[in-house]
Amino acid sequence: MAVKLVLRDREYEIRAGMTLLEALRKAGILYESVIATREGEMILEDEILKEGEVIKLIAVISGGAG
Repeated sequence: MAVKLVLRDREYEIRAGMTLLEALRKAGILYESVIATREGEMILEDEILKEGEVIKLIAVISGGAG
């Protein structure tokens, strides 16, 4: 069983045992562009992902001053 990353209506299956940062890179998602949550709690880039977990990704909208 893998870890599931969910971003909007897309799901990515990622091998367990990676850090969140490694998993996002594997899925082609920029760490800076999302907030990752597990069971409603925010998790950080060095968090190790375990089998069967579902990580919900919330897109961060950023704007520049200019």
